Amino acid sequence: MKTKPDLGFWKLWNLSFGFFGVQIAYALQSANVSRIFTTIGADPHELSYFWILPPLMGLLVQPIVGMMSDRTWNRFGRRLPYLILGATIAVVVMCLLPNAGSFHFTVASAILFGLVALMLLDTSINMAMQPFKMLVGDMVNEKQKGLAYSIQSFLCNAGSIVGYIFPILLGWIGLQNTAPHGVVPSTVIWSFYIGAAILLICVVYSLVKIKEWPPHVYNEYNGGGDAGKEKSPGVISLLRNAPSTFWTVGVVQFFCWFAFLFLWTYATNTVAYKAFDTPSMESVVGITDGENTFESKNILLGDSVLILSHGKALAQGVEAGGVFYPASLVVVNGNDTIVADHQILNNPDGVAKARFDTPLSGISSLSVDGKQVADYSDVVIKDYLSRLQGSVTLTEAAIVVKGDNGKLTVEEATSHKVDDAARCSYITNTVLNAATPQYNDAGNWVGLLYAIQALGSVVWAVLLPKFRSRKFSYSLSLVLAGIGFIMMSFITNQWLLFVAFLLIGCGWAAMLAWPFTILTNSLHGGNIGAYLGLFNCTICVPQIIAALAGGWILTLLSTPGQVAPEYLMMTVAGISIIVGAFCVFFIKEGKAGASPQETPAVSDNI
Repeated sequence: MKTKPDLGFWKLWNLSFGFFGVQIAYALQSANVSRIFTTIGADPHELSYFWILPPLMGLLVQPIVGMMSDRTWNRFGRRLPYLILGATIAVVVMCLLPNAGSFHFTVASAILFGLVALMLLDTSINMAMQPFKMLVGDMVNEKQKGLAYSIQSFLCNAGSIVGYIFPILLGWIGLQNTAPHGVVPSTVIWSFYIGAAILLICVVYSLVKIKEWPPHVYNEYNGGGDAGKEKSPGVISLLRNAPSTFWTVGVVQFFCWFAFLFLWTYATNTVAYKAFDTPSMESVVGITDGENTFESKNILLGDSVLILSHGKALAQGVEAGGVFYPASLVVVNGNDTIVADHQILNNPDGVAKARFDTPLSGISSLSVDGKQVADYSDVVIKDYLSRLQGSVTLTEAAIVVKGDNGKLTVEEATSHKVDDAARCSYITNTVLNAATPQYNDAGNWVGLLYAIQALGSVVWAVLLPKFRSRKFSYSLSLVLAGIGFIMMSFITNQWLLFVAFLLIGCGWAAMLAWPFTILTNSLHGGNIGAYLGLFNCTICVPQIIAALAGGWILTLLSTPGQVAPEYLMMTVAGISIIVGAFCVFFIKEGKAGASPQETPAVSDNI
């Protein structure tokens, strides 16, 4: 097996340049997914569950792409076909995901649309990201792998900075940073549009500049016999023969990525609550009759009248001058709509224009469903429960869709008989008001903080090779990140958060550079792509576990009637990554064992 030749700097650069565009897409997803779902109406205790999809897709896609690309040889190359497919899907989905709240769906449908879009986006990003990691393993010798992955780390962080600051930059140039309740602001939507365009440009550049080795040249430098004479090993065989480095680095990876999943999930709400004083609001999560609890996001009276819709109690009408008027539309003072489609609307600052059973002040005229009301003294908006009497039937429904004709379609419904409606009351949950300027300013600021993290990571990545001990630099970086996470739980000044994120950036730099460097130095032969794909499971699995555990942990830390203390999840994350720092010293570096070899099929099409 020949020694791979040294590559010039610009060849190493071109091998990874497409990572810049892919990372912009990944940064936009990381910084804005929780913000998007919170804006749509997701409960904070359920927020981590939405983050199961990205690592789950990575767990499925990355090993498949790795093993399939090990076997792929065609006119476009070996790894590049997967870049083309992944990037194409990503560009389309990036134009759809931020519009989840703009298509006039119900909250349930908007969240479902967002989840499908998120699944496709992360699948495509993983598919587009893998080729660049594998190209380094394919074409770069061991002496230059540290430099190659450092370049990849630099481009990764540079792309992150660009993606993270897009919303705040677009806000500075005049795009709207607030939107109607449930709709994602224009700053976020246009950030995704621009990111998609840059990704497309980077992919075209990569296709023009990267020339993969033909099969016979690849075999000379990476090992492998004659085509078709050896059977490619399966996953079990690969894992059985994996070097010990694969497993020991994987343990460190677990605690690191567990921590970062909590950062991406809870950072926006942490900053909004601690540093931006975002006001809270009551979200209705169900109804109780004193004995039974019906905690459902959609509850109907009977099977046809919706009275609770995704955290919002609906208005039955308005009382004025001692007379009750059933209504779906209430307008005061000539043109100020305060209730539409039975829902109390918000002011431009995101605060509700009225509260149930609280008299409105400053009323000079009142219109109910287009009809003027002469006596507009003591105007009060009434909900359904306050008007119910006697025996009623309440129906819990998973999905309620209102058609163009006003008819409701109810799915997954369960009905309950309540003997005395007077005993019914709403069960409320206090959440941050995602429609307020404070929340959206915090969302943009988090993007800037992520950019600071990436900037710190770029600087720290330059310093990492200067440490004599790779393990020491790896462990130190993770400890610094842990301190940064814990600081987030206590900092109330938005500028001091820069320090916390600079420290987190140190850990991020080490996580990007050392695991793949350590692992690829222990791998030889034709299965590098397969092993790197499998190794990505050490990124995905801890995120899935963190996503499943996040809601449970947050519930344990929460106090009923108060805003969920998402900032405490940063402390949990900090402890996790510090544990990972101690595990670094158990890493066993060395050469791979007798790993099964695979010979790519010879092709004249490359």
